Amino acid sequence: MTIERIEEMRLTAADEAGIAALLKAAFGGDTDDWSGFDGRSYYKQRHHLRLVIRAGDRIVAHVALCFRDIRIGGRLTPIVGLAEVATHPDHRGAGHAGALLRAAIAEARQTLAEFVVLFGDRPLYAGTGFARHDNTIRFVALDRVETHRVIERVDDGLMVLPLHDAVWDGGAQVDLVGHNF
Repeated sequence: MTIERIEEMRLTAADEAGIAALLKAAFGGDTDDWSGFDGRSYYKQRHHLRLVIRAGDRIVAHVALCFRDIRIGGRLTPIVGLAEVATHPDHRGAGHAGALLRAAIAEARQTLAEFVVLFGDRPLYAGTGFARHDNTIRFVALDRVETHRVIERVDDGLMVLPLHDAVWDGGAQVDLVGHNF
């Protein structure tokens, strides 16, 4: 299994369409809306990096990474956020998601990021070292790629993996300084 690294600015039209098709198959089934992606290769906003696995020339697994600063208890903190972890239904069970997650963590370790952050509920994440946290999260609501309002709430899907020697403050407010991913 080969994992390909695609920087967002190097994403071709064919790969954009291939990722969009994968996300539709993985998340949306036969609906036209398919969970808010509306035919895009991203849900809320473009990312910085995509990691993909192909079967032939078809993208069958994907994870998106974004690199940004957030505030944890007022302290500006660099993180890598993970989004759109997806495997085509015909290719599930082959270890693609786990391989992509390990590759994403390896990418994150090569950055200034102190944590990898995601919003999800899969046992796969806990199995690779992510821990659930109950911090109050502040973020800008983006729906259908439109800015709406600022939201503050506890999100029970918040999962964090410390990188290097960083320690997550589970009691601090987390300001995502933008949208959630």
